[in-house]
Amino acid sequence: NNGVEMIMAGHIALPEYQKALDSTLEDKDILPATLAPELIQDLLKTKLDFNGMVITDASHMLGMTAAMRREDYVPKSIAAGCDMFLFFNDIDEDFGFMLKGYQNGVITEERMTDALKRVLGLKAKLNLNTKQAEGTLLKDESELEVVGSEEHLQMRADAADKGITLVKDTQNNLPISPETHKRIRLYLLEGEKGGIYEGGSDIAKQITDELTSRGYEVTLNDGSTRVKGKTIEYRENVDLALEVSDIVGYGAQNNYRIQWSTAMSNEVPWFVYEVPTVFVSLNFTTHLHDATMVKTFVNAYHNNEETIKQVIDKLEGKSEFKGTPNENVWANKWQAKL
Repeated sequence: NNGVEMIMAGHIALPEYQKALDSTLEDKDILPATLAPELIQDLLKTKLDFNGMVITDASHMLGMTAAMRREDYVPKSIAAGCDMFLFFNDIDEDFGFMLKGYQNGVITEERMTDALKRVLGLKAKLNLNTKQAEGTLLKDESELEVVGSEEHLQMRADAADKGITLVKDTQNNLPISPETHKRIRLYLLEGEKGGIYEGGSDIAKQITDELTSRGYEVTLNDGSTRVKGKTIEYRENVDLALEVSDIVGYGAQNNYRIQWSTAMSNEVPWFVYEVPTVFVSLNFTTHLHDATMVKTFVNAYHNNEETIKQVIDKLEGKSEFKGTPNENVWANKWQAKL
C-alpha cells in the first residue's frame, strides 16, 4: 500500500512458517524463498496481495545452488512466483534451461504471462519505454560529477561526527596528544584481501600521515611475527599503542572475527597494561569478542579519510564522541566491559 514496486526474494528458508502454510511439507521439502511457491506465490502475492514484481537474489549464491541442479532451479524460480531471474552464469545455457522449463510445463502459460505483465508493468510505470524512445534511458556521464560534491562531503562529515562511538575507556587513556603520547606504535589488522569491497587505499599511510601532521611519531608494527621483545624497552619507546581494525568482508561469514596474522602474533593486545592502548574498529562493531582485554575501544564504522580524521580529533578531545553503542558490542562477554 505504500508503493513498493519490486521485492527481491532472498535465498532464505522459514521452515516452521513454510510448514504452517503447507502442512504437507517435510524437512526434505523445504526450499529457499526463491524456489518456494508457498512463500512467493501463496504468502507474498496472494495473502499479502503484493501486486508488484518479484526478482530472485543472485542465482550463483549457495542458497540456490545447494537446493538442486541449476537447470532445474532456473525455471523453478519463475514457477515458484519470481518474475525476473537475476544473473546468468552463461546466457545461452541459462536461457536454454528457462526455455526447456517452459516447454516441459514447469513454467505454465499462466505463470509466464503473469510474470511478463509484472515486468512490463514496472517498466511502464518507470517510463522506460518512453525514455528509450527519447534516448534518455541512460544517464549522461556528466551527471556523475555531483558525486563527491561539497554537499556530499558535508553529509559524510556529519555522519562520521554523529556515528563514531566510544564504547569504553575504563583505563582513562583519553585524551591523547603529541605532548603526552608522541611515539605511537600503529597496529593495523586487515581481513579479506582482494574482496569485492576492497577499496585499494593504504589505510596505514592515511593514519600515519594524519598523525604525523599533528606532531606524532608513528612506527608501523610488523604483525607477521610473534616476537614481543623486551617489555621495559617497549615501554620506554612507545607512548601509545594504537590498534586499528580495517577488516572488511563480503559474504564469507555473517560475523567477521579478528584473524591474527600469525599464531600468538605480537599484534594481539598483550600491551594493554604496559602502555596506553586504544583500539579502533573501522568496520565491524563486535571486535571486543576477540580483544576483551582492550580498555579503550572505539567503533568508527568506516575507513574513509574523513572518518579517520574525526576519530583522531575525538581521541585528542577536540571533538566529543556522539555515537551510542548497543549491547551487541560486548559480544555477550562480561570481561569485554572491564
